[in-house]
Amino acid sequence: MTNKITGIHHITAIAGNAKRNLDFYTRVLGLRMVKRTVNFDDPGTYHFYYGNANGTPGTILTFFPWEGVVSGRTGTGMATEIGYSVSKSSLPFWVDRFRELHVPQSETAERMGEILLPFRDPDGLKISLIGSNDIDDRQPWTTPQVPAADATKGFHSVTLTLREIGPTAEILTDVLGYRQERREGNRYRFRTDAVATAAIVDMVEEPKEGRGLDGGGTNHHVAFRVANEEMQMAFREKILSRGLHITPKINRDYFYSVYFREPGGVLFELATDNPGFTVDEPLDQLGTQLKLPGQYESMRKEIEKSLPAIS
Repeated sequence: MTNKITGIHHITAIAGNAKRNLDFYTRVLGLRMVKRTVNFDDPGTYHFYYGNANGTPGTILTFFPWEGVVSGRTGTGMATEIGYSVSKSSLPFWVDRFRELHVPQSETAERMGEILLPFRDPDGLKISLIGSNDIDDRQPWTTPQVPAADATKGFHSVTLTLREIGPTAEILTDVLGYRQERREGNRYRFRTDAVATAAIVDMVEEPKEGRGLDGGGTNHHVAFRVANEEMQMAFREKILSRGLHITPKINRDYFYSVYFREPGGVLFELATDNPGFTVDEPLDQLGTQLKLPGQYESMRKEIEKSLPAIS
């Protein structure tokens, strides 16, 4: 592992009904439930982690499913689209599957030289399956309905929408080590060469677009991947030197986190690889039990009763 940011670690979004969210991501998209826990600040709310077979950083999409949450509004100052890497040959499979299961989808299109299939989850979160031009050898999670040849591999990219990209681009290039790769209209692509997958951040410049509003169907934050806490603290110092506020290190049980808002308003996180999702469950049992942060273990019975039904 290098001393660089190694792409996207995870993306966290907001959902409404927990069971609907669980069913969509595990049954329709065929992702693995990697961890079932609760929100650190709101233990009456689930925190779901979905990913690939090994729960690898760069594949992890997490949700806070708040029952009855008001729908958000996508706009500037937030991540507005998640891109999943799939094989190009799988796109017809997904078109048919989405049609059969009544998933809202758009026509396939070409962008940045790649074919993509845009769709929305039950809360309206915007996602695209992208037939990547890059070699992607990550091990997918498979189900009887979603075979390995068609399964998602993990993140291809994340899109940020901003009124102006300049200040955010400086953070990506001068601090996080990305470089601008290409431009297509008002979309600018940045990539890190430290990792082969989950390496792309697209920025869309929309000077007249309204500010986004957090709520159901929106992304809460984007986490970038660092190898360990020593690297994380080095990057924290770099961010502080830019005059940005950044949190102290926070233990999230499965990784350590620091958070800051980049100049365009998007909430960024730096998350470590260690200790990983097998710290409290063996690999073959990931996501099968409700795991609670240590401070809530004594309240397990009350928390279990307060959580919404998902089975």
